[in-house]
Amino acid sequence: MSNTKLFTYSLLIVALIAGSVHATTHFLDLKVYFSETVDYWFYIFNDLSLVYIIIPFFFIEIIRYAIVKRLGKDIILDSIANVITFGAFIVIEYILGLLAITKLYFWVHHNMSLEHLPLNIATIFGAILLADFAYYWDHRMMHRIGIGWATHTVHHSSEHFNMSVAYRFGPLDAVFPILFSLPIVMLGFDPLLVLAAEICVQVFQTLLHTEIIGKLPKPIEYIFNTPSHHRVHHGSNRQYWDKNYAGILIIWDRMLGTFEPEIETVRYGISEPLNSVNPIKVFFHGLTRFYKRFKDIKGFKNKLLLFIKPPDWSPSK
Repeated sequence: MSNTKLFTYSLLIVALIAGSVHATTHFLDLKVYFSETVDYWFYIFNDLSLVYIIIPFFFIEIIRYAIVKRLGKDIILDSIANVITFGAFIVIEYILGLLAITKLYFWVHHNMSLEHLPLNIATIFGAILLADFAYYWDHRMMHRIGIGWATHTVHHSSEHFNMSVAYRFGPLDAVFPILFSLPIVMLGFDPLLVLAAEICVQVFQTLLHTEIIGKLPKPIEYIFNTPSHHRVHHGSNRQYWDKNYAGILIIWDRMLGTFEPEIETVRYGISEPLNSVNPIKVFFHGLTRFYKRFKDIKGFKNKLLLFIKPPDWSPSK
C-alpha cells in the first residue's frame, strides 16, 4: 500500500530487469517508455502533491484547529508520529524484500498469466478498475482478520483526522495487497501497469484524509469515495465500524453491503485507544497487542484461529 518514490523507483528498476528476460527489443523499449511515464506521472500526482495539496491542506487544517480551539501539543506530536511511522514502514518493507516480490510478479506474468494484454486506454482503465476492486477486498480483509488488523490498526489509531494521518502505516501494510494484486497480473496485465494502477488508488486515498471538505454534490458522493465517506471509515462510533472500505469508487461498498453515510459526528480512533504519540509505540502497538493475545490464549488451534478470525474474536464466542 506504499506510495513512496523510493519504493516505486526500486520496484520499477527490478521489474525492468526481471521482465527483460522474455522480452523482445520492441517490448523492452515499450517497458522503458512506460516506466518513464509512470515515473513522470508519479512525480506530478504524488511528489508534487506534497507541494500543491498535502502541505497547504495540512497548514489550513492547523489554522482550522487553532480557530476552533483544538490546536495543541497532542495534534502536533501525533502528526510527527505519523511521519515517523511512514519512514519506518519504508525501511521495514525494503528489508522484507519487496524487490523480490516484484520479481514474483514478473515470473507469474510470464509463466502463469493469460495472454499478455497490450498497453492502451482500455487496459489502463481496466487495470485501475481492478486495482480499486482489489483494494476494497484487501482493505476489508485487513479489518476482518486478526493478523490484518494487527498491522492496519496503526492507521486507525490516531484520534485526529488530517493529511498526515494518510501516511500513518503499520509494519506489514504493504504485504497483504500482494495476495490481491497477483490475480490481476494473472489476467495478463503487465506488472508495471498494475503498480501504476495501485499508485493511482493510493494517491486518491491520501486526499480523503481531511475535515475541511464537507459533503460533495450527491452524484459524486454516490459514485466516488469522498472525505465524508472516509471520515466514517475512521470512526470509532459503533455504527461506523468496518464500513466504507473503498479506494476510489464507493459503489463497491454500496453493492457489497458495507456502506454507511456520515450522519452522527465522527469520533476518530479505535475501540481500545492507544493514548500515546510515541512513534515506536504507535508503529508496533498492533503487533504487540496481537502477540499478547496470542501468548495468553489457550490451545494450539485457537492460537492459529487468532490469525484469521475477526479482531474481536475469542474462543468463548
